[in-house]
Amino acid sequence: MINIQKIQPYEADGIVYHADTCLPLVDAVNRKKLKLKALARHTYPGDRLDKNTLGLNSIGYWDANEPQDWGLDWHRNEGIEFHFLESGTMPYSQENKEMVLQPNYLTITRPWEAHKVGNPNIGMGKFYWVIIDLGVRRPHQDWVWPEWITLTPDDLSRLTTILRQNEKSILKTDKKIRDCFLQISKAVDTDVNGSNASRIRLLVNYLLILILDLLNTDDIVLNESLTDSSRSVKFFLKELENNLTKNWTIELMSQSAGVGLTRFTHHFKRLTNLTPMRYLTMKRLEMSKKILLEDKNLTIAEVAYMCGFATSQYFATVFKKHEKCSPNEYRLKNATENYQLT
Repeated sequence: MINIQKIQPYEADGIVYHADTCLPLVDAVNRKKLKLKALARHTYPGDRLDKNTLGLNSIGYWDANEPQDWGLDWHRNEGIEFHFLESGTMPYSQENKEMVLQPNYLTITRPWEAHKVGNPNIGMGKFYWVIIDLGVRRPHQDWVWPEWITLTPDDLSRLTTILRQNEKSILKTDKKIRDCFLQISKAVDTDVNGSNASRIRLLVNYLLILILDLLNTDDIVLNESLTDSSRSVKFFLKELENNLTKNWTIELMSQSAGVGLTRFTHHFKRLTNLTPMRYLTMKRLEMSKKILLEDKNLTIAEVAYMCGFATSQYFATVFKKHEKCSPNEYRLKNATENYQLT
């Protein structure tokens, strides 16, 4: 059942992306903590989807009817993901929002949005999902739906606009959406080597129509700035905090953000009031000061390499320029001040 294929990572605009493997879920299924039934491709767990549903990366559900000891920590999917909770409760977080999902709640996760299921463990309940690859990884990139999505151009354009230009992520649904997910579960349960591909395509299209109806009647305020390239740079700034040691150049930064070099530099300066390389240096220095005080057994060279500086000599030069003292002097000075305070 847990059939996972290794694939080449997705690459776009010089950025490499790896599909989520859902390893905690796979482990929980192997330990018989819950039931999982899914159809998937790439590294997602489940029986394999065939070429008739290209663009659909995963569709299925899990059914947890006893307390669970695992969760899916912060991650991003390479497609838009719709979650639906049929029964039970489910801790769920998206970007800076934490909530507990109730029955009949639908979540919408865009391709670039970080989310997790569980806090830290998932709840008991029956939980569905549909993940559709749109060929994008950043907010400003144009969405490309699979060819078998049959909504009219106007309806698909409207749905795309609403999904891209608002940040609402949780919707209370109606009976139609619940019934649609129940039909999806039946199609997934009875599929044998793609035998239900036509039915699955039909149900996914119907689900998109129902979601469009729900969004059209909801109080949705559109904001075009959410699809501007500056938002992609904002996401890159968040990610940079966890990747300071990478051998960054300004070209690699702009590629990682998926934004052209000129626009990237413009947005970066407007958001930080610093050039990209100066901002990187300042963040590395902040990191180094923390490490110098927290781990006094590390040498200056070790601290330098841990913070992404090419050599200890360059680190010492930059540090002294900004802090008016050497790294060792900074460490000794703060150690003395802390001792006097105690």
